[in-house]
Amino acid sequence: MNATLAQHAPVVIIRILIVIVVMTLLLAPGLAMAAEEGAGHRDPVAPFLLSLAVVLVAAKFGGELFERIGQPAVLGELVAGVVIGNLDYLTGLDIFAGLRSDSFIDIFARIGVVVLLFEVGLHTNLTDMMKVGGSSLVVALLGIVAPIALGFGVGIVLLPEASWNSHAFLAATLAATSVGITARVLKDMGRLQRRESQIVLGAAVIDDVIGLILLAVVIGLVTAGTVTATAVVRIVIVSVLFLAGTVVLGGRVVSAFAQGVSRMRVGGMKLITSLGFCFGMAFLADLIGLAPIVGAFAAGLVLKEGMFSGFSGQKPLTEMLEPLTTLFVPIFFVLMGVQVRLETFGDLKILTLGAALTVVAIVGKQICSFGVLERGLDRLTVGVGMVPRGEVGLIFASMGRGLGVLDDALFTALVMMVIITTFVTPPALRWTMARHEKKQAA
Repeated sequence: MNATLAQHAPVVIIRILIVIVVMTLLLAPGLAMAAEEGAGHRDPVAPFLLSLAVVLVAAKFGGELFERIGQPAVLGELVAGVVIGNLDYLTGLDIFAGLRSDSFIDIFARIGVVVLLFEVGLHTNLTDMMKVGGSSLVVALLGIVAPIALGFGVGIVLLPEASWNSHAFLAATLAATSVGITARVLKDMGRLQRRESQIVLGAAVIDDVIGLILLAVVIGLVTAGTVTATAVVRIVIVSVLFLAGTVVLGGRVVSAFAQGVSRMRVGGMKLITSLGFCFGMAFLADLIGLAPIVGAFAAGLVLKEGMFSGFSGQKPLTEMLEPLTTLFVPIFFVLMGVQVRLETFGDLKILTLGAALTVVAIVGKQICSFGVLERGLDRLTVGVGMVPRGEVGLIFASMGRGLGVLDDALFTALVMMVIITTFVTPPALRWTMARHEKKQAA
């Protein structure tokens, strides 16, 4: 953070907080009326629109606040959700508690996750991923195996009464890596071209692919209710075949369809074709027992700008998708924050669990730094770059909560881990890179 920003940051933060308080006071009467039966709204969508306004405004101001202090906006959106979801606990004003059970907001949040994974897939280049070399692959594998083993250990020691399913979701969440947050920090530092950065980004992308297969396996086993070697192998095979089949066949189908509809005169067909493919693949994934986000990610992997050559003069697909991600994705993060109950932090057992998960989350990713095969590279930078769980960890946790595997206490402990690992990574990454550069200069 430069001197000017550091000088003005307190003033900006105070202004943002004042705006949030004023918005809360202005919207409170309306939300209270909407929560009462027979509040006078004949159109059932009106209360939802008010809730949506609260969520979107909170997301943007929370994101702005954290951007101002040098942290990822996604973290601000999450914390904003924690604040508005716990106003009843903090102030006694039961205003936003209904957001936890708002089915419409929940649907929008689920769409946000699908769109988010679709966008991640669009930014993932399979060719580049195969070129990153052995280091990224070994780092990715260690970065999954070590946290899973440590996560199971924490679950067994601190939660001996919990089910195997709970332990599995705790471990799977620890295996995640947020490629978006690490990439943003490296980009801001102008260090994307460093070899360590390339290894981290390649490993994080591989983590995403393996992590989604792992998530599909865990969800399948939880749904089946039994854990057998046959069931595990079956789900792995189904997941791999689904991803491989989508990559091999999906591209040809979309390319042929896109060339046909490109001659249509109606506007927006490029975006509609892409979203139709994304939502269709998400439905197909759910139909065969996988998470819809697996289908959305696979759809993103398939789609390439060259498939839409008939749509000359139009914006790239990633730019067309931006308004949708701006609308839907923050709703997911705010809602995840709303689900956190601050009263659970008064439980020493939950605090201990959250702290233990955070420690093993950090230590587990440091183990993966031993996968760097080249000499002369900074292993500590690679390990730190793999630490943030960010949006990927939240998606895992939300899936576990949706299945009823994670209760409020366990979900809160995981969110605590996600917040801390996401918060510490940017300054830690800056420190490790500066330290290595000074060492090389000396």
